[in-house]
Amino acid sequence: MSALYREYHRPLLAFVIRLTAGDRQWAEDVVQETMIRAWRSADQLDPESVSLMPWLATVARRIVIDDRRRRDARPHESGDGPLETMPVPDEMEGLLHQVVVSEALKALSPAHREILNETILRDRSVNDAAEALGIPVGTVKSRVYYAVRALRIALEERGVTA
Repeated sequence: MSALYREYHRPLLAFVIRLTAGDRQWAEDVVQETMIRAWRSADQLDPESVSLMPWLATVARRIVIDDRRRRDARPHESGDGPLETMPVPDEMEGLLHQVVVSEALKALSPAHREILNETILRDRSVNDAAEALGIPVGTVKSRVYYAVRALRIALEERGVTA
C-alpha cells in the first residue's frame, strides 16, 4: 500500500485538483479516500496491471461526484452574517409601557382600579361585573367611564399619549 501511495499520490492529486476546480483541501480528502478504498479492495486489484491509475481515477471521480451530490442535496450554510444584521424586537419598550401603565393604575382610586380590573382585564361584561362586585349596572357604567378618563389623565401625566 505504501508503494501504491508513493507511486500514484502525485498524479492522482493533480487529476483530482482539476476535478475539484482547484480546491486542494477537498482534493487531498478525495485522494485519501481513494487510497483507503484501494486498500480495502486490495484483493480485487490486479498487481500485474501496467497501471492502476485508471482504477484510481475512476474511484476518485465517483467520490467527487458523490461529494457534489451530497453538497447539493443540503441547503447551503450561510454563516452568522445575516443573523447579526437581523433586527430583533426591543422588548425593553414593552416592559417600560407595562411599568408606566402599572404606575398609572396605582394612581387611581381603589374603586376605579377594581372596576377596570373586572371589565377590562378580566374581560367581563357590565352585567357580569355588576354581579361580581355586588353593585348596580348603572354604577358600573359610570365608574368605567370615570375610571378610563382618570387613567387617560394619569398616563398623560407620565408622558403617554394616544
